[in-house]
Amino acid sequence: MIDKICNFLTDRIRKQMPEVDDQRAEVINYGLQNVIGELPKTFLVLIIACVLGIWKETLITFFLLIPYKNASGGFHLKTHLGCIIGTTTFYCGVAILAKYIQLEEIIRYSIIISVWIFGIIMIKLYAPADTENVPILTKKDRKKQRIISYITFSIGLLVAGILKNTIISNIIIFGYFLQTLTITKLAYRLTNNKYGYEVYENTSAQNV
Repeated sequence: MIDKICNFLTDRIRKQMPEVDDQRAEVINYGLQNVIGELPKTFLVLIIACVLGIWKETLITFFLLIPYKNASGGFHLKTHLGCIIGTTTFYCGVAILAKYIQLEEIIRYSIIISVWIFGIIMIKLYAPADTENVPILTKKDRKKQRIISYITFSIGLLVAGILKNTIISNIIIFGYFLQTLTITKLAYRLTNNKYGYEVYENTSAQNV
């Protein structure tokens, strides 16, 4: 249903804007699928979170992860059902861990330092982790996104170490760690994804 709506809207846009080629149309269609697909997915996640008694923690998780997630990227699941299941598991899972796991102060600081070291290395290697449908091709844009990833990631974990609210601190620690996993090459292989810039670089090289 969502695919049909997005295809219809994309066709309408192409009729109104003849200069839109096939490649740009694919990007537009993918963007529409993300926007339209996000609405029911978000409502479903919040409904499940309410049933589990963690809607506040889930909502906080969502907003706290936006800056780092948008900058660092990550894999996308291929189907709407898979995306819904993955998103629900991710945000509700982080909220549950944050609410029910109690960390001693020394352990919390040790985990923060370990997550920070791991994250900085992964950001250096893989961020921004783009996709075939929405590649980030220019060096300028990639450098900008990587720098923002470094900043948001480091500031977030610094805040997690300072905060007295253990739930919010845990949300940042667990959320940032899991988000970092989504940009790794292993995660891309397991979910049958490819980094967009690599695909287009290989295509360009073959056409030369």
